[in-house]
Amino acid sequence: MSTAAQTRLEKAAIDNGFDLGGSQRGDWIHFRSSHSPLRVWLKAEEGGLLIVALSRSNVLKALEGFGSPTSGALPDGACGARSVADFPTLHRVVRRAFQLSRTLPDELLRIFQSQTGTLPRSTEVERSIIQRVGQDIFRRGLLEYWDSRCAISGLAVPELLRASHIKPWAACENDAERLDVFNGFLLAPNLDAAFDAGFITVGDAGEIVFSDLLGNDARGLLGLDRVMEVRGVADEHRRYLLWHRSRVFKRIGL
Repeated sequence: MSTAAQTRLEKAAIDNGFDLGGSQRGDWIHFRSSHSPLRVWLKAEEGGLLIVALSRSNVLKALEGFGSPTSGALPDGACGARSVADFPTLHRVVRRAFQLSRTLPDELLRIFQSQTGTLPRSTEVERSIIQRVGQDIFRRGLLEYWDSRCAISGLAVPELLRASHIKPWAACENDAERLDVFNGFLLAPNLDAAFDAGFITVGDAGEIVFSDLLGNDARGLLGLDRVMEVRGVADEHRRYLLWHRSRVFKRIGL
């Protein structure tokens, strides 16, 4: 590997959250992060192909839309790898891996437990404080998972976006559901209000389904008079979406 390629690999890791390591073994350069449990290995092959190996299978699965799966020998500790054709794409893949690693599978729950484990819960005020902590952690997790964009419209103004539970906080059976990043969408205010009130829901393929109780005039005023979808609905979202469609979504006669 050339010195120039090694420098660019190191930059791709450091610029996108992997600030520890840089140790090299064979063709692979190993990186860790002070903000994530994920480990990554990078290498540049002859011909310009760039390889990203990862230590967590759930993150690898969530990256299926990035690059291509690759075979071959992996470094110790890696569960799989993906290949990309250029350094800009490498930056996007490494950044996305970092974001996902901070939310999957139970990372938000772990953070919540570490921050609230010693807090008292005997009064309503104390329980309300703990709930606010959890909702703040959940919002930060959704900002990471959805890359600070509305899951439907693509609006990229974080200050305007709402962390919308699919199965509401109060209806969840435990903290694992409340802090599950797959139990929520990051939504623009109008979409959050319509989703929370049951005037829209999301199908298993990501399509937005409109309630017959939301008239055409109202849809137009809300900017909902077009085909819409959530891009990137995962298998893990679907059990929560089933709950929303059966318990929250408004239907005529119900």
